[in-house]
Amino acid sequence: MTPKAAENMPNKVTSSTEQVQDKDLPLVRTNVTIFIFLHATTLLGIYLGVTQPTWQGWVLAVVSVFLSCLGTTAGAHRLWSHKAYKAKLPLRIFLMLLFSLAGQNDIYEWSRDHRVHHKFSETNADPHDINRGLFFAHMGWLMRRKHPNVIKKGKTVDCSDLLEDPVVRFQRRFYVPLAFLCGFIIPTMIPVLGWGERLWFAFVTNGVARYVVSLHLTWLINSVAHWRGNKPYNRFLTAVESANITWWALGEGFHNFHHSFPNHYAASEYGWKHNFTTMFIDWMAKLGQAYDLKTVPDEVIEKTRLKTGDGTTTFGPSIEEIAKKR
Repeated sequence: MTPKAAENMPNKVTSSTEQVQDKDLPLVRTNVTIFIFLHATTLLGIYLGVTQPTWQGWVLAVVSVFLSCLGTTAGAHRLWSHKAYKAKLPLRIFLMLLFSLAGQNDIYEWSRDHRVHHKFSETNADPHDINRGLFFAHMGWLMRRKHPNVIKKGKTVDCSDLLEDPVVRFQRRFYVPLAFLCGFIIPTMIPVLGWGERLWFAFVTNGVARYVVSLHLTWLINSVAHWRGNKPYNRFLTAVESANITWWALGEGFHNFHHSFPNHYAASEYGWKHNFTTMFIDWMAKLGQAYDLKTVPDEVIEKTRLKTGDGTTTFGPSIEEIAKKR
């Protein structure tokens, strides 16, 4: 389970929340210890996976990483955080189980933090504010206590709709056993029972290493997709079009588009291009499991591009690259 950025612990900070600096926010030592263990074990798992590989193990690892990411992108992100589409009960249960496999805290907490991120993006009320550095936006925000403004401003974001879903309530209530069952016990026991893998080997490879890899693929959106790239829709945002990572992130790298039009179910105007999450939602729609897919009219996208874009395109050269060629 992803360590939580402590929010209810007393913070020894200055009286003015606007003047709080990183040095004023203590490390959450439990989270730091957990991350050290997870990453050390992951290095061992990758070494074993390379030096003692089995084709079944690699197939399972790739599939389970993919499913972990899908639970985040199609589930916690586009379905629950943004309400970009609606899903019937079987699909919601399926996505809930995949998100439990991902182990990134329960749906309510993840969606709450993400809504706060969008509403207060690039301020000290943003849980993973890129202005505090690439590492902080990637994973460092989970190693320090939350800035007081994250808590203060976060209380103004309405998330009551999330708890109206019984699937969300169920997962929140039983998150810890679900996360251990879906994220570690089942991925470990499949190789053991399926092809006689050693228990500890299966745990460090398809249990821990798979988990940490999927975490970093998600964290790339918080960090790299707010770092360097094109801004064809809104040059005033830190969110960028990060074409280099969007395939690995199942379509979430079209981030300047997403922050410009957060309720668009496809998170991109390019349809299925580098966007498996959009493919999945479209397939579910054809099966009758997904419906009310929200979009933005093409003319609105074009007007936004002309008004606030930086003049580039998602897959074209950046402003800096264009300037160098002149």
